[in-house]
Amino acid sequence: MKHLPALALGLALLGVAAHASAAPNCTLKLQANDQMQYDLKTATVSASCATINIQLSHTGKLPVAAMGHNVVISKTADLAAIATAGMKAGVAGGYLPKGDARVIAATPLVGGGGKTTAKFAGARLKAGGDYSFFCSFPGHSGIMKGKLVVTP
Repeated sequence: MKHLPALALGLALLGVAAHASAAPNCTLKLQANDQMQYDLKTATVSASCATINIQLSHTGKLPVAAMGHNVVISKTADLAAIATAGMKAGVAGGYLPKGDARVIAATPLVGGGGKTTAKFAGARLKAGGDYSFFCSFPGHSGIMKGKLVVTP
């Protein structure tokens, strides 16, 4: 009987922790540096989110013309083709093909010390789909990429 209040409190805390971990992740938050690296190789978001936010911080010092970074989300199978088309789009196009339906979402390019954001509808992703995030600056997508895991 003496331990009943402590047991009840423990069970209540477990219930709260389980509920908190079940909350959908609606933000993809990345840092990029002058060594052409994101701080994450895998990130998770939920397709149940009405809106998914992308937040990118460039922690380096080099300017956008020398070491610009962005975050592009696409199906993994489309990554290489989008990167190639982005090079053709050039700096004026932000190294992204204008109006390309294969691009699910993308942030603008930023240089060292910069931050940028973008938003897109969670419905554009399907739980369990094969998605990637990458940088479309020329030559970066070969190593500056990661897996985007989409949960229900």
